[in-house]
Amino acid sequence: YIELSNGLKALLISDLTQSESNKEPVAKEEEDSGEEEDGDSESTNEDSSCVRKCSSEKQVTVSSLQLLHFCRYSAAALCISVGSFSDPADLPGLAHFLEHMVFMGSEKYPAENGFDAFLKRHGGSDNASTDCERTIFKFDVQRKYFREALDRWAQFFIGPLMIPDAVDREVEAVDSEYQMAQPLDSNRKEMLFGGLAKAGHPMSKFFWGNAQTLKNEPREKNINTYERLREFWRRYYSAHYMTLAVQSKETLDNLEEWVREIFIKIPNNGQPRADFSDLQDPFDTPDFNKLYRVVPVRKIHALTISWALPPQGKHYRVKPLHYISWLIGHEGAGSILSLLRKKCWALALFGGNSESGFDQNTTYSIFSVSITLSDEGFHNFFQVIHIVFQYLKMLQSVGPQQRLYEEIQKIEASEFHYQEQMEPIEFVANICENMQLFPKEDFLRGDQLMFEYNPEVISAPLRLLTPATANILLLSPEHDGLCHLKEKWFGTQYSVEDIPQEYCDLWAGDFPLNPDLHLPAENRFIATDFTLKTSDCPDTDFPVKIIDNERGRLWFRKDNKFKIPKVYARFQLLAPIIQESPKNLVLFDLFVNILAHNLAETAYDADVAQLEYMLFPGDHGLFIRLKGFNHKLSLLLNLIVDHLANFSTTPNVFSMFIEQLKKTYYIILIKPDQLGRDVRLQILEHHRWSVMQKYKVIMTDLGVTDLMDFVNRFKAELFVEGLIQGNFTSAESKEFLQYFIEKLQYKAPPAEPPVLFRVVELPQTHHLCKVQSLNKADANSEVTVYYQTGLKNLREHTLMELLVIVFLCLNISATTQILFDSSFRYQVYPSCRNTSGVLGFSVTVETQATKFSTDFVEGKIEAFLDNFEEKMVNLSDEAFQTQVTALIKLKECEDTQLGEEVDRNWFEVLTQQYVFDRLNKEIEVLKNVTKDELVSFFMEHRHASSRKLSIHVVGFGEKEKETHGDDQSNVSELIFLPASPILAKASRITDIRAFTSSLNLHPYHKILQ
Repeated sequence: YIELSNGLKALLISDLTQSESNKEPVAKEEEDSGEEEDGDSESTNEDSSCVRKCSSEKQVTVSSLQLLHFCRYSAAALCISVGSFSDPADLPGLAHFLEHMVFMGSEKYPAENGFDAFLKRHGGSDNASTDCERTIFKFDVQRKYFREALDRWAQFFIGPLMIPDAVDREVEAVDSEYQMAQPLDSNRKEMLFGGLAKAGHPMSKFFWGNAQTLKNEPREKNINTYERLREFWRRYYSAHYMTLAVQSKETLDNLEEWVREIFIKIPNNGQPRADFSDLQDPFDTPDFNKLYRVVPVRKIHALTISWALPPQGKHYRVKPLHYISWLIGHEGAGSILSLLRKKCWALALFGGNSESGFDQNTTYSIFSVSITLSDEGFHNFFQVIHIVFQYLKMLQSVGPQQRLYEEIQKIEASEFHYQEQMEPIEFVANICENMQLFPKEDFLRGDQLMFEYNPEVISAPLRLLTPATANILLLSPEHDGLCHLKEKWFGTQYSVEDIPQEYCDLWAGDFPLNPDLHLPAENRFIATDFTLKTSDCPDTDFPVKIIDNERGRLWFRKDNKFKIPKVYARFQLLAPIIQESPKNLVLFDLFVNILAHNLAETAYDADVAQLEYMLFPGDHGLFIRLKGFNHKLSLLLNLIVDHLANFSTTPNVFSMFIEQLKKTYYIILIKPDQLGRDVRLQILEHHRWSVMQKYKVIMTDLGVTDLMDFVNRFKAELFVEGLIQGNFTSAESKEFLQYFIEKLQYKAPPAEPPVLFRVVELPQTHHLCKVQSLNKADANSEVTVYYQTGLKNLREHTLMELLVIVFLCLNISATTQILFDSSFRYQVYPSCRNTSGVLGFSVTVETQATKFSTDFVEGKIEAFLDNFEEKMVNLSDEAFQTQVTALIKLKECEDTQLGEEVDRNWFEVLTQQYVFDRLNKEIEVLKNVTKDELVSFFMEHRHASSRKLSIHVVGFGEKEKETHGDDQSNVSELIFLPASPILAKASRITDIRAFTSSLNLHPYHKILQ
């Protein structure tokens, strides 16, 4: 830890171990020969249902290649104690806009987006985010380029150009982010909630910024946005507001020398940092303690009860809100959710504080209880609220419990002690923010550990969680047409009403407690034995097959590298009946959702004891994933298999999940990226049933009998295949598969079920499938141009990965220039696609119908590809070899956590290819690949007889008014749209089944050599 004379504080992290010397020399600082080339959800899952997460298609992008192996990456992150709270009243979104603008070149490195280009050429990535009171910048890059990258990056804070010409272009990037954020209910709720703050409190500001607030209105008011940006930068981007974390395989002496030499140049303006701590109780207003009904984008019923508490950050050693949220969010016997599930009123519950700037800052801390309601729960939502208030009253009456606090403390201490290494870029980002929040002895642990039990500190906020101070937000599509108010920025429709007097009177009195609500019992899943086991078989580099018969196959590898007392166990239960019909797929989804529901209460203790499990429906089978301390993992697996064997449901639970799956399918269909993927795979994969077909099925009259008939057939014939890695013996692993066989008593299918689809061979001409977005309120469009390569071997797949790497490294500047402005900097995705063993590549662009038509964007993609072709032909042999070497190093890099190795091996098991040394084979290919070979490979896709498929999902906006015509959006049917003269030569697909039925089918194909 060092502090520079300009006030900047830095934490230096050396990855070097005693066994490592400087095997990889650091490049000497030199002129960058490529300077002339300078110019590359939600993510939260808002859906509480199991969704199909396992696909027959593997997509490889530059970022996914990089994330596969990050151990040789150096990373840095810098946090500035300024955020959107400091936005001037007349320029909403200025802090967010400045975060964008500093990327646009510097006095020392003037090329616009030059830093992005430098990183991409050297396998790196970067990002930035603006919160209420902090802004974070982060990047990673190959170690040999780290020193130069630090120097380039530091110029954001030393001398950014922020040239006037770039202002209008980058406003469009901010505006695109705003438009992409609009359809997300989480963003809409936050904007509405923030508007309830007192007048003058920064929480009521519009943090996002858009073209209206940063370009149009300033021009009307003669505000010089450029000058105000520079003024904001000079005032708030000061060294003494900054904390820096750097991580690399360098000596600490080297890192200190670099940091001191580079970052000392950041100016210190000597002014006090922005301080909002005097603005307490921002939500102490008459409007807060009311019921707000909201019309959501998604078809869900959701209830959020919120309290605004005094800021709790100073109590990080006790973490009172974490203790309270652990109890509120508990799902075991006696919990809120347990009772609501028994009544079939709720599907999921989250309680607590997310620790984002919105939820926790120097002016308040939010505590909220968010519940996903069933239809029945929505119609009884006041009784749901009453159950929450009863549980809180119970907690207040019994007071904080030392037993429970120490149980949580013990679980989190074990997880902290045995945690696996994080990706460096995320680790340093977390640490640099911690440096703003905690003393230096707690930089690494302040956000993770519970240090001391203090019942008074816990009781203080707990006492404030009363009905009289709560805000209630109720989302439901049934509010449509009943909400006549509209939030200014996101257009959210809502209404406000007082809490009914009968409930005010009930909650003001001494209401009785529900006896079904009580504290959780002692947790039997908490691990106490962390002994590393002795292997009972020879050590191997790759998994070995320890069981193989007609009913199952098991792969095993004892971990002797990471030496942590954890196990990863993964199983796929393959059943031939799943793909027989869309009805079976729907029943399968229902089965997995209800199975997870049945497990939730009894398995929750395992979950909080850091034994993670996931159940989800794959295309061909049920997937079960387990991970955690090995001591009690077998208890969890047995519990899951027992519930599977004894599966049953009730009509009420069945009806609840029918309604929930309707919403789940609907949510998938209204998202442009999800709809585009569904259409593309429906065209490419023979016998794939679409989400729309499933949506039609679930709207029919399904019953419990249908489900139980399906489940009995599913369990009757199975093939179970698994992989176990970690601190287990082979004998213990065999018991896992044996338990499946003994408990389920299934028969082997006549033939082993397929794990892939057969894929159509596209015609040797351009085909276009252009469909209307299914959300008329969404301006977002998506264009994917896909080229099918065909049945290829490992060499071509490796070439395709290299092509994607070279693609982005050469075309950072082309991305913005050819697509006209920087608004696409984050939304252009070249990908290598392995679709059920058939190779292809695609370019995907996300845009808005308010800016460009999809046909226009496709034309720009083609120009983009032409530009790439020219650049690749002219690429020097030395520059080409640099990219090859970068990809080799990515593949040579050792895993930094067991989960990486397991993910790679599981893909081989999942696809039944079993080429566990695939990385080594790919490295051998790369060692003798030539530029001419790669150019020739690319050119095979760029002629008139290429097998080209374009998928357009068209949003709603002024650039697409003529395209949509008078057609009305209907999630039960695809609406096929005409092409403009730009794409007149493309053959339109207006009936997917008719088109694919005439095509040849590729045989099943695996990439084995």
